[in-house]
Amino acid sequence: MTSAPVEENPPSDYDQAVFTLAALAGISVDWIDAYNQPQRVTPASLRTILAALGLPCDSHRQALDSMAQLQRANQSRELPPLITAEIDQPVSLPEHCGLHGRACLITLESGRKLERRVSDDDSRTPTLEAIDEYGYHRLQVGDAEVTLAVAPRRCYSVADAFDATPHKHFKAHADRGWGLALQLYGLRSQGDGGIGNFTGLAELAARAGVEGAAALAISPVHAMFAADAHRFSPYSPSSRLFLNVLHIDPAAVLGADALAQVLNEGGAEMLARHQRLEQTSLVNWPEAGAHRMTLLRHLHARFRMQERPSAELAAFRMQGGQALADHALFETLHHWQQTKNIDVASDWRRWPERYHRPGSAELKRFAEEQSGEVDFHIFLQWQASRWMQSAQQSAREAGMAVGLIADLAVGADNGGSQSWSHSSEMIAGLSAGAPPDLLNTRGQNWGIGAFSPLALRAQGFRSYIAMLRSAFANAGGVRIDHVMGLTRLWLAPEGGDANEGAYLRYPARDLLRLIALESWRHRAVVIGEDLGTVPEGFDAELKDAGLLGIGVLWFQRDARANFLPPRQWPGHAIATTSTHDLPTVAGWWRGSDIGWRTKLDLLMPGATDAQTRADRSEDRSLLWQALLDADCVVGDQPADDAPQDVIDGAAAFIAQTPAPLALLPIEDLLGLEEQPNLPGTIDTHPNWQRRLPATAETLLDHADCRRRMRLLQRTVHVKNTDKTGRKP
Repeated sequence: MTSAPVEENPPSDYDQAVFTLAALAGISVDWIDAYNQPQRVTPASLRTILAALGLPCDSHRQALDSMAQLQRANQSRELPPLITAEIDQPVSLPEHCGLHGRACLITLESGRKLERRVSDDDSRTPTLEAIDEYGYHRLQVGDAEVTLAVAPRRCYSVADAFDATPHKHFKAHADRGWGLALQLYGLRSQGDGGIGNFTGLAELAARAGVEGAAALAISPVHAMFAADAHRFSPYSPSSRLFLNVLHIDPAAVLGADALAQVLNEGGAEMLARHQRLEQTSLVNWPEAGAHRMTLLRHLHARFRMQERPSAELAAFRMQGGQALADHALFETLHHWQQTKNIDVASDWRRWPERYHRPGSAELKRFAEEQSGEVDFHIFLQWQASRWMQSAQQSAREAGMAVGLIADLAVGADNGGSQSWSHSSEMIAGLSAGAPPDLLNTRGQNWGIGAFSPLALRAQGFRSYIAMLRSAFANAGGVRIDHVMGLTRLWLAPEGGDANEGAYLRYPARDLLRLIALESWRHRAVVIGEDLGTVPEGFDAELKDAGLLGIGVLWFQRDARANFLPPRQWPGHAIATTSTHDLPTVAGWWRGSDIGWRTKLDLLMPGATDAQTRADRSEDRSLLWQALLDADCVVGDQPADDAPQDVIDGAAAFIAQTPAPLALLPIEDLLGLEEQPNLPGTIDTHPNWQRRLPATAETLLDHADCRRRMRLLQRTVHVKNTDKTGRKP
């Protein structure tokens, strides 16, 4: 059941029906692989994927029936619950709606009412006159009432953020700035108990803002599995609708004195554990997570003993609505299953059937019986939201024009909260990933679920909009992981071989419009992680929509592998030295990443350690020459074990690019050697566990950090002066 080279033999009638059905469902039957060779997905793989989409085709007759079902849906005269449009452009209605010439009423979000008429010309696509306000408007035509999501032409930009900031510092320097990128879990702060927290984030953001940073990008903070901290990859969350409660600072909940009392009452063992976890070089997720949850339970018990209920918590609970209640119930169920039947606890699909449907009478009774535990998890989400919001406020008050840049993972764990509570909008049994390529010859199966494009349309993109709002809620920007997933996503059977998958198309135009709309409603910039194979023409769509790409030092090269000079970098992307999946500058210069890949048999197919190191030696010379040509360094090339000048030069180099933001990872700010994550590994490399060597309070006082921040600050300002004629 794998993709295969395109064959000349004609398919059987049954196979042809499967191919036709797949194409109608948005599956790319034919595609081009990493070797630029045409491939065709096998009928067997297509049958598995189509069944997961609710289009069974186990026989020729069944394939024809599913095809007829899909064609009826595509040609339905019924309007979908939500239609997207662009401001000041005609609104296109579905081709088969049969509303040509009909009068309609549009009620804008502002309350203004517009009387319009659907076009009545020879065009196949009926249209409405353009609308000059963006927002979620209501369209009434005949008996139908639907939402019109009218988007701005592009997302909110870095230049917009600089224009809007009250701080003269950024207004004086046009539309470019610099920032830092942080793995939050690894941030130390006083008394942190072994896991980075929102209090430390606020401290670091404030310090960086004072130093002139415009932004602080952070690792994903999506809700994980509170009862099982063994599952800690931030890109495999339980839900992208809520926050990771392990980032709550217990000392912030009721104050440091209350935490001290809890630790003292817990005895010498609890206090010793707290102090020991604080000193570790790696996050001990299972122990530190359980310890933090214990502290938070004790603090919640104290909170409940307060005389007056919290009006703020009550308002948060009401605003969170059913989605918050469902997530808290899932966390309660998961915790309960952990204590009752740990063999099935990890995946709700293995729980007893009576616990599969959030709105069932059985689960309503369970929620009442476990109301204290449900309240606890709502309380935790409230605390997480409060303190992340506080961190963003600290960033802005310190002068950051953008502030925090949150990270939106490409999917969520199929066994988690989001899949459980929104199962009708997810694709059951399939996992997102990537097809075989030059580095991963068997492809990648990420083990995370994805939205069904058919269900998204049918339900008015409800869950997608909720997810966007959650990502934007407490940040000045959002980085969308694997942004190519907005137009197509490689899906394979869950737990199966990645090369048994296929590309499924998504309604990119609708999704991009919704992103732009939410971007402006939240006044937040959007970055699309576009590293990898971008479908032809999609980079232009992203640029037109105002999503920034990502320019990484290691990949900005010409056809001869020379590093591009800064002026040739893209101006519609952020610039950075590296990412969490790639070597740090120090690690790259030393060849530490090669050592890891050799040790774990992760070198390119056919490559040897000696050849890879020889190639790296040539690359070092190319990089040093590029830094020299850009006046970012002086003198002779440093030794392989002396990367400090290279790191300084790389920081100045990315700041010279036309990128609106130059983001330097904290690892490179500090000159660290090891990278946060090594793709292709799970237990053999300490992924998502490395802690920083200094606290949020002292980190930026390090001499190397201060020097590199000055390089970023000075170089960005010189570049802005060149561009605008204004002096810093």
